[in-house]
Amino acid sequence: MQLRLMPYIVGTLLMTATPALAHHPMGGGTPQSLLHGFLSGVGHPIIGMDHLAFIVLVGLGSALLGGKKLPAAIFVAATLIGCLALISGVSLPFVEITISLSIIFVASLIIFSGILNNLALTIIFGTAGLFHGWAYGKAIIGAEAAPLSSYLFGFGLTQYIIALLVSWTALKMWQAQSSQNSQPRIVAGVCLGIGITFFIEQIEGLAFRL
Repeated sequence: MQLRLMPYIVGTLLMTATPALAHHPMGGGTPQSLLHGFLSGVGHPIIGMDHLAFIVLVGLGSALLGGKKLPAAIFVAATLIGCLALISGVSLPFVEITISLSIIFVASLIIFSGILNNLALTIIFGTAGLFHGWAYGKAIIGAEAAPLSSYLFGFGLTQYIIALLVSWTALKMWQAQSSQNSQPRIVAGVCLGIGITFFIEQIEGLAFRL
């Protein structure tokens, strides 16, 4: 598979993710077993368009730093903490709006070459991860310890693998011919569009409730 196909492959994955199922990997049911918990965890980062877009951006941001793995690891750890926070009854404000803004912000940095240092990007990913993880937690509320543990393992592993694969592919592209250098930023542009769409939906929802 040629690396130049990356924008089309990632773009297809992002656009076929299902926003309506973002918090219900098992069709709305709480996982009841280790296997169901794991499958739910694996599926959640893939079927939620907003979550998948940000994971892709985590990979691209890591590539901008030369392929460092710590920012992605911090993001994954933060999503685990955020998920457990919701289950423990901790409330976070404006979760969905913050998620969409995190997509817009990081995508814009990548598109316009706003390269930050490792610490700054790690802080951004960690903060955003808390909100993404809190949203993830809605799929596992009420689950027993075993499916909860396998769910956390599943979605943590899936996120990390996706981020590392995107980072590796982007690095290969940036090291290739100059004609290919813009392609990872095209992917970031798709993510930016998703973030803007979700942000507008959230603002419209707030306005309607008011």
